[in-house]
Amino acid sequence: MTAEAEYAAVPISVTVNGVKHDAAVEPRTLLVFFLREHLNLTGTHVGCDTSQCGACTVHLNGRAVKSCTILAVQANGAEVKTIEGLANGDVFHPVQEGFREKHGLQCGYCTPGMIMTAVHLLETHPNPSDDEIKHALEGNICRCTGYVNIVESVKWAAEKIRKG
Repeated sequence: MTAEAEYAAVPISVTVNGVKHDAAVEPRTLLVFFLREHLNLTGTHVGCDTSQCGACTVHLNGRAVKSCTILAVQANGAEVKTIEGLANGDVFHPVQEGFREKHGLQCGYCTPGMIMTAVHLLETHPNPSDDEIKHALEGNICRCTGYVNIVESVKWAAEKIRKG
């Protein structure tokens, strides 16, 4: 097998933030790079390339995953939601609002992954304890905030969601 044949483009169809995208990608293309380089959705960050930091977290078929661990071809036929797909027009998702209101970010690099992880947590556990929030965010690393305001941001969002 030649090198060209080994990396021949593979057609995929992925719905991202409600929009269907048909593309041809190399089989080794990671989902994070497909989102950033093919779709120009740069809110999903590449932080470590080792799945340790969580900056690349997106929702794949409703589940929070690190997009640096998923090949784009594995997402064929799937639904992906990125940080760009959370807001409803100019109306932020409550978790996004919570990060703003409770100062849950500093440099902002980890923020998209933190928010996507927190959204998934609140979809599955609408009234989490501090320990449950901390446990859910264990796979996301922030080097700036010390996490106190991040936990407060998620609690703020949970309360807002519960109140409707």
